[in-house]
Amino acid sequence: MENLKGKVALVTGGNSGIGYATAKELKAQGAEVIITGRRIAAVEQAAAELGVAGLLADQGKVEAIAQLAAHIKARYGTIDILFINAGILGGADIEGATEEVFDSVMNVNFKGAYFMLSSFIPLLKDGASVVFLSSNTASMNVANSSVYSSSKAALNAVMKIAAVELAPRNIRVNAISPGPIETNILNKAGYSNEELKEVKSWIIDRVPLKKMGVAADVGKMVAYFCGDMASFITGAEIVMDGGMSL
Repeated sequence: MENLKGKVALVTGGNSGIGYATAKELKAQGAEVIITGRRIAAVEQAAAELGVAGLLADQGKVEAIAQLAAHIKARYGTIDILFINAGILGGADIEGATEEVFDSVMNVNFKGAYFMLSSFIPLLKDGASVVFLSSNTASMNVANSSVYSSSKAALNAVMKIAAVELAPRNIRVNAISPGPIETNILNKAGYSNEELKEVKSWIIDRVPLKKMGVAADVGKMVAYFCGDMASFITGAEIVMDGGMSL
């Protein structure tokens, strides 16, 4: 079903995980897709696999966002879909937190996402759709997650205000807050195979549905938000965590 045929979509952090799966889904539904990422080799490989355009852009740097916006304006003029997905993990207990970790997480997850939206508002067509990738931790109180959770809670606040500000142009702004999703993040965390198995088991024990989600599920929800079936939805946060935050 090509529900998004004729639309131009930009996916930040689209070279892996949820961003990759979402780019794949948007393309399958007919959209022309551009992905971004911080590592040129990874972006180029993903773009080739997906059959989409790939651009180097670091969401943690405001000047890079401005350059990306200028490039998109020159090449495409306007866009119909903006999925602000790029984000990083990081944290410690509040007492042990460092300014370096705080700035690193906030620069990408909040400041970067904020200025992605700000910079691209002039390029959004009337009737466009913006989706933020948030997290179920934004509404949970878990030890050692204060920086990351705060970055996502702040993002949700901006999402709701943006929904109000952009409503006169019929631009809808929503957020998806996943819980544990099967991506390569855990695999890159340095766990041994046995440790990784234990971590996943620990996570699944805390999910009422007793499983982890998959990135494709999030991609389908992004596509839903961007289609006609969600034309009366704005300022909404959809939690996809198998009941973990209940």
